[in-house]
Amino acid sequence: MKRIYFGTDGIRGEFGGPVINPEFAARLGAAVGRWLRAQAQVSGGAVLIGRDTRASGVVLMEALAAGLATAGWTAVDLGVLPTPAVSRAVRADGAALGVMITASHNPAEDNGIKFFNGTGVKLTDVQESEIEQLISTEPVAVVAGPLPLGEALKSYAMAANALLPAGALRGWKIVLDTANGATCGSSPWVLKELGAEVAGIGDRPDGTNINEGVGSEHPEPLAARVVAEGARLGIAHDGDGDRCALCDENGGVLDGDEILTILATHGLAHGRLVKKILVATVQSNLGLDAAIAAAGGTVRRSAVGDRYVIEEMLACGATLGGESSGHVICLENAATGDGLVAALKVIEVMRATGKPLSELRRVLRKFPQMTAALKVKTKTPLENLSGLQAVMAALAGELGAEGRLLVRYSGTEAKLRLLVEGPTNDIVRSALARLETAVRAELTVI
Repeated sequence: MKRIYFGTDGIRGEFGGPVINPEFAARLGAAVGRWLRAQAQVSGGAVLIGRDTRASGVVLMEALAAGLATAGWTAVDLGVLPTPAVSRAVRADGAALGVMITASHNPAEDNGIKFFNGTGVKLTDVQESEIEQLISTEPVAVVAGPLPLGEALKSYAMAANALLPAGALRGWKIVLDTANGATCGSSPWVLKELGAEVAGIGDRPDGTNINEGVGSEHPEPLAARVVAEGARLGIAHDGDGDRCALCDENGGVLDGDEILTILATHGLAHGRLVKKILVATVQSNLGLDAAIAAAGGTVRRSAVGDRYVIEEMLACGATLGGESSGHVICLENAATGDGLVAALKVIEVMRATGKPLSELRRVLRKFPQMTAALKVKTKTPLENLSGLQAVMAALAGELGAEGRLLVRYSGTEAKLRLLVEGPTNDIVRSALARLETAVRAELTVI
């Protein structure tokens, strides 16, 4: 069943627009409340709500809470904290549902809503479709007021702190970019508690500057600061803290594929990668498969989106998976992407091997890859674009086993994403240009 409001990662859009506004949030809350009641066969219980630092977060939380209350559910305000902290709190507290109000790496004018079930895992496509069917057009009255407060940030930070021995980072200088977002109160505390000297970037949120030129989507300031400070490494989160980008001591930025390869090959070498399986998405570089195969493991692929990664992990019994975007899921520690856990796991490898990050990253030799994101007026089904399909078929034949291509619509934006990998940069560049030409011949590109 096609979803109307939910995308790859919850519901997202510009605050004040047709979907992300208090009126819709209240109606959504009422629908979720009715859905929960049908699932649990009970009326009433706690729903935990966290948010990032966007100014619009509080009013959306209050509206969602009002809708939930119409079905007998009590919303608990967890305050500003990372998305993985909400996931953890749902499991720890035995709550019926968890909600994170965030637009992740998007700019401050956007916001969004993500849902977690009682095990801390994001809702499935089917469950989101069921909720959409219950969204009424009838307005829900919203009366602003304080909600019951919950404590989740401290327990999340304490759990992360326990991943490394006490004082493990004494003598380490780390540059940390918290994107003016949800990790400003957790990641610095954990790293300092472990003994690190922390130089901060993006650590002064004001409600309007989340992700603004900082964070995992903008690693350039991090790289420059690491070199200037002579730091051991740099860590960057996105606005809600479920992503991680790293920077080695020379200023080289590592993406999710490199982080996954470091963790997986180290796990394979020490017999700790469960079932010798790493789960990645169709977006990840083919070099990842080659590196894992050489180390004695296999890669399973999922659709793009960290919840699809988790679904595949649960299906095949894997405990490590993620995306090139920096969502890294260590299922033994978290039921969703967790940027802080990912960083600490890589630091654990650095400590165990005594190798700097610049050396560890060499385990992945990426295939030449180029991407494009074309903003389109309408998302015409790809199977209806005969010209594009013909070009895709021709390129697939030419690349054979030495490359691949991926054409898909974004789940959160009106964009068509193109990806090509191949044996040389020239071949990849030419193939991407042919795809773009085919797209522009059949779609209106804005």
